[in-house]
Amino acid sequence: MSEIARKKYRIWTWILSIIIPLVVVILFSYKIPNARPMYELPPIYATINGVTSVILVMALIAIKRKRIRLHQRLNVTAIILSILFLVLYIIYHMTTDPTKFGGTGAIRSIYYFTLISHVILSVLVIPLVLITYFRAKTLRFDAHRKIARFTFPIWLYVAISGVVVYILISPYYGIS
Repeated sequence: MSEIARKKYRIWTWILSIIIPLVVVILFSYKIPNARPMYELPPIYATINGVTSVILVMALIAIKRKRIRLHQRLNVTAIILSILFLVLYIIYHMTTDPTKFGGTGAIRSIYYFTLISHVILSVLVIPLVLITYFRAKTLRFDAHRKIARFTFPIWLYVAISGVVVYILISPYYGIS
């Protein structure tokens, strides 16, 4: 692939890595007037996170078995699921008031540690996923493998920790 194409992918990676978190923050500050609270969405997007984590592990197994095409398809599926998660997550927060965590003691510390690390890493994983994907797309497989060693565990943690956060806060949905 030409250097021009690689540069184009690099530019798009950074544009998306900046724009996506900014759009999420902006949309979080907007509430749709008179919207029905959508308490049915969290179990759906938590399930999407769980499925994403399974797909990521399957993609790792596929590449270790040299099943490159399957690896590619699984990773594209994981990206699509992550986008779907993000859309549903934004819709939920635009229609539903924030849920306060009601746990106390050690579980409260566990919840907030998991939530904060999940949020921080979910922002950091955006450029990592895009760089990893575009390096494969531009046939730079050595560079792809180098960054994938970091991207995979962070992305997997984000997917799994999203499920954990949901499990911990779900008893408090709909409680004012």
